[in-house]
Amino acid sequence: MTRNFLKLKIGIVCYPSVGGSGIVATNLGLELATLGHQVHFISYEEPFRLNGKNKNIHFHKVHINEYSLFKYPDYTLPLAVEIENVQKKYNLDVLHVHYAVPHATAALLARRIMRQNGTPLPKLITTLHGTDITLLARDKSLFNIIKYSIERSHGVTAVSNSLRLETIKVLKTEKPIEVIYDFFNPPPITKSRAQVRKELKLKDTDFVAIHLSNLRPVKRIPDLLNTVSRAKSNPHLKLLILSGGDFTPYQPLVKKLGLQNKLIIKQGVADIGNYLNAADIGIYPSETESFGMGILEAMAYGKPVLASRSGGVPEVVENGKTGFLLKVGDVAGFTKKLKLLMQNSELREQMGEAAKQVACEKFCSKIIVPQYLEYYKKILEQK
Repeated sequence: MTRNFLKLKIGIVCYPSVGGSGIVATNLGLELATLGHQVHFISYEEPFRLNGKNKNIHFHKVHINEYSLFKYPDYTLPLAVEIENVQKKYNLDVLHVHYAVPHATAALLARRIMRQNGTPLPKLITTLHGTDITLLARDKSLFNIIKYSIERSHGVTAVSNSLRLETIKVLKTEKPIEVIYDFFNPPPITKSRAQVRKELKLKDTDFVAIHLSNLRPVKRIPDLLNTVSRAKSNPHLKLLILSGGDFTPYQPLVKKLGLQNKLIIKQGVADIGNYLNAADIGIYPSETESFGMGILEAMAYGKPVLASRSGGVPEVVENGKTGFLLKVGDVAGFTKKLKLLMQNSELREQMGEAAKQVACEKFCSKIIVPQYLEYYKKILEQK
């Protein structure tokens, strides 16, 4: 079959939440639609940052049935059925799934149904974002299905070289894995720095460290809070957390450390750019990050970052130039660099400009999206 690479039909399967994988998948789909490709999102909810303004964007909802027969509701099976339904109607060229389990697994099952029903088969590309390998693949009950789902995909990408190497090490797989970094194009600011700070009841003199995440244990929120606690003698220091998860479990520690007046929590924020613009630095003491989407978002708005030297973060942050990298769990080190950036506005601005330049030149859509399109073409041309 002759493919029209100028106008592909692409299915994207992702989680719709505010986590990094969902954001990247959504941004990729939006960019592809802008370039004229037909993009079909398949998930249980409309992705968090998806907008239906582009005629090339389509959303297909997976309906999850909660039968009493099943102790736990199943998502993989109805997802497979919906993928086959979409394929039967739209004849996709590529099915691009984000995460091996459950998305690639469901896609492989859907392809079996397609073959039986005589439905044309799309090429399956799986993008690894980290949790597949750093957490799930270490679970003996999931190891084999993750390895199978990856090795049966036509193409596999990873968001950093660190993740590619870890996948090979953990799964002992010989499947070729293409490294294609995450990207972020900062949306225009719609509220001034002064306006956002006023809404947050911040003073012009306040120094704001910002953290964006889903607050999972791997993000090491206690380290973040302890770092701020050690520097709280500075009356101007504030910590702003844009939360994609429930912060309630950390409230006892906030009270214990006496950070009630230092902390601002905002949940489910869509206009992150306005808040990043109102902040001064980003701070990420994670156990590991396969890439670090929140880190890139801070850099794109000209903010230097403090981050753990783990996973793919050193591929994003250049130590001493766009921020500082520290050992995981080094609260004292994080505190020292936090104080340095609070005291040295010239260094902060210099690092911020360098961070913005790197984000713009290396991790933007004009660099990354063509890499995905070339990869699609490569996989589609394979017999």
